Amino acid sequence: MKLSDIRSALRDLPLSPAKRLGQNFLHDQNLARWIVDQAQITSDDYVVEIGPGLGALTRFILQKGARVLAIEKDARLANFLRMHIDDERLEILHADALKFDWRSLFAHRQVTLLANLPYNISSPLLLRLLEQPSPISLCLLMLQKEMAMRFSASPSSHDYGALTLLVQLHHRVKYLRTVPATVFFPQPDVDSAVVRISPRDSLELPARDDELLASLVRGGFSQRRKQLRKLIRTHVPDWNKVASHLHINPNARAEELSLLQWIDLANFIAPLPRPDARLTKTERFPVVDKKDRILGHASRSEVHGNNLFHRAVHILIFNEAGDVYLQQRSRWKDRHPLKWDSSAAGHVGAEENYDETAQRELKEELGVSVPLQKISKLPAAQRTDHEFIWIYRGLVSGNLVPNKCEIERGKFLSPAVVDGWTSARPEDFAPGFLECWKTYRRKMRSECSSLIQHPQIFSEANDAGSSA
Repeated sequence: MKLSDIRSALRDLPLSPAKRLGQNFLHDQNLARWIVDQAQITSDDYVVEIGPGLGALTRFILQKGARVLAIEKDARLANFLRMHIDDERLEILHADALKFDWRSLFAHRQVTLLANLPYNISSPLLLRLLEQPSPISLCLLMLQKEMAMRFSASPSSHDYGALTLLVQLHHRVKYLRTVPATVFFPQPDVDSAVVRISPRDSLELPARDDELLASLVRGGFSQRRKQLRKLIRTHVPDWNKVASHLHINPNARAEELSLLQWIDLANFIAPLPRPDARLTKTERFPVVDKKDRILGHASRSEVHGNNLFHRAVHILIFNEAGDVYLQQRSRWKDRHPLKWDSSAAGHVGAEENYDETAQRELKEELGVSVPLQKISKLPAAQRTDHEFIWIYRGLVSGNLVPNKCEIERGKFLSPAVVDGWTSARPEDFAPGFLECWKTYRRKMRSECSSLIQHPQIFSEANDAGSSA
């Protein structure tokens, strides 16, 4: 929109731009078109625009053929967009972006985020958007220039800090250009900048404990002028030894360490356990026939290498809110590394039955022991990796303790979010989990239907259900 159009629209609303909402309207159409072009949007994209205002970017996004969800906090601007942009591909949501449930975006295959972010919410909103796992494939953001410099900073620079590292740990950030205050109405007090933020490949950086790393980084940057040795002494009592081993200047300050050096430091303090490949290869399973009758036993490598029928369990752990815990499989797994999977899962061992295996896997992978309910049994097939699978369900009220050898990370998600994610992006999941989840959801819908029609029968059946 031109400056004259913006002034006219604001008079008609009427609306006096609010500084607390970051209401500075872009009136340079060439810049708006350039910003949208940098996102390389196609008709396959689902674009989320935060703070569309009067639609300076929205119109150019729609010209690319994408579907758009525009989140606008000001009801007057949301109504303006509804009245002035008539396009069935545009959904306008009157909401606060800080309160929006970003997990719902997993239901879309390719999500691009475009935003001219208000300065006062840039940091907390971006940290929420970039939580792992994230449904967003690309962020193209216009931010306060100072904030953009912090996100994209390099070691030993003035802008390099804890926020830099927390963002760059999972993402690559590129500073695209500076945007002068003169292209906005009203003019903000400072210049802005456009940055592109894209996910890193999961294997680009070494494995590490992200919680420990974040704690070290925050401590290290808590007082920038102090030497690092003084700020993280609770984690590293013998700093000279560690600095020598990692080839770090013993008098270094936090800003002098690169992201890789911070990861090396975290891994030196608490080395991540790795599975013993020899034990994994020699582990023996029962080999079964098409009716799940034991024929003999074979090693893991023989079973998987020859696609022999064998047994497994999948456990779905829920919290009191009804959310299910999903784990991302370790990068060390011989099958489906870094794919998302059931809360816990594993093969039935040589001297075990299904129930015993379920309790063992739950304790080994998540550090808990809870009663488990048998849900359903899947026949062995190619889509289950030739496994007969018993599905279990359990409820936890305390904290889980994921086994770092087995699990890269984990997350509680609502069943509706998992439904959308598995439907839109099945390649993100281990194939066995997809079959288990479909079966579980069908079973739950069937039981809900039975409960509505015959509540007394459902109660009796539930009381008689088997548990491990």
